[in-house]
Amino acid sequence: MNRIPTGRSAAVCVLVCLSYLGTFTMSPHARADDRAYPDPPDWVGDKVCYQVNLRQFSEQGGLAGFREHLPRLKELGVGVLWFMPIHPIGVEARSGTLGSPYAVRDFTAFSPEFGTIDEFKHVVDEAHGLGMHVILDWVANHTAPDHPWVQQHPDWYTRDAQGQLVAPIPEWADVVELNFDAMPMRDAMIEAMEFWVRETDIDGFRCDTAEWQPLDFWETARDRLRTIKPVFMLAEGAKPELIDYAFDATYGWDFAVILEGIAKQERPVNDLREYIAKEAEIVQGSAFRLNYTTNHDINAWQGTIAERLGAAADAAAVLAFTLPGMPLIHTGQEVGLDRRLPFFEHAPVAWKESPNSRFFQSLGELKRALPPLHHGQADAPVRMLETKADSPVILFRRERGGHAVTVAVNLSPEPQVVHGVSESGKVKPPSHGYAFGRDGTLRLDPWGFVICHASTPAGRR
Repeated sequence: MNRIPTGRSAAVCVLVCLSYLGTFTMSPHARADDRAYPDPPDWVGDKVCYQVNLRQFSEQGGLAGFREHLPRLKELGVGVLWFMPIHPIGVEARSGTLGSPYAVRDFTAFSPEFGTIDEFKHVVDEAHGLGMHVILDWVANHTAPDHPWVQQHPDWYTRDAQGQLVAPIPEWADVVELNFDAMPMRDAMIEAMEFWVRETDIDGFRCDTAEWQPLDFWETARDRLRTIKPVFMLAEGAKPELIDYAFDATYGWDFAVILEGIAKQERPVNDLREYIAKEAEIVQGSAFRLNYTTNHDINAWQGTIAERLGAAADAAAVLAFTLPGMPLIHTGQEVGLDRRLPFFEHAPVAWKESPNSRFFQSLGELKRALPPLHHGQADAPVRMLETKADSPVILFRRERGGHAVTVAVNLSPEPQVVHGVSESGKVKPPSHGYAFGRDGTLRLDPWGFVICHASTPAGRR
């Protein structure tokens, strides 16, 4: 939560770099401690995550309007539905007309704005029937000021020197911060999480501001939840210790920031190469990042895809799907959402036919079909094939299970030529704006990209 108010073709090819200097391979390392890390649930590895903003999904603004989209989302290739908070919203100190979903008034109730808990159970069942999984946005850091705990358990909240309730940060005046030194509060919070797993059969949680709570709270939560079923735990945070045990995945904060800077020509492309190399050292084993180019916070407060990424939007999405990590599609992104969705009001997405849908569908198909693109990089490290600091082209290769995927993306508004490249194998959709020359060159249009797949000898790494 961050509430500060043309042609696409199939052709024969795979990129084989014939001459390059300084090629480096980023390999995984063992975890720093000896604890038995609870691997993510078996179903997680190749899934595309979709952020569901119920308030803005339909004119009805709730489950009734969302439910009819389930078959479409399945066809889009979505594997995980991340629902923004579905709890009743506080009235006291409410922001705007409808309030923020992150100002929770009751952790074990369903907001009447969105429907009923029985309706939600049916949606979870339908999603499971379609092969999708469901995670809930969980706000452990704070509550609305009219949450019953404020009166029932005043010691469960952080107080200032005058004994007054405090907001986590001044801008969040509609919430009050919980006190994690109060162990009974921790227990009650985890009991509420257990309630949703038991009662509605959800498959995990996206945990808001996860870095702000003590790590041992999340470790305890994970241990208790996994006695009910294997759950997927996603942290809104990036600290390495989050994925030592408590979480399966964390936010790719820097990924989105760097891509925006490159798109606006405010940062060099080499910043992304350095980020990729650093990530290989930080995110190891079966853990991974959530790769996104937008989300609810970014869209509401920082701008639309068009405002932030412009012509670089598709190139950025290709990297989100092909670099290690779970890709995220934000509500409406698949139809080219061209406006900001307000946080505290109802302004539903105008659903329409869009080439973006097929674009994301193609990327999702590659994610599922090609083992090198599955989330963790332990078995498919990134081998960077273009390492010149001044090159605007990101060119890399990943191999796993007898498959090799090579990706070239021009992150500049100028045509680029990559030398020392030959072709064999197959170009995969949605590759766009590329041409191979007989002289061993690859030409990329501004913001052009090509994804290639080839079989490799079994067991070759």
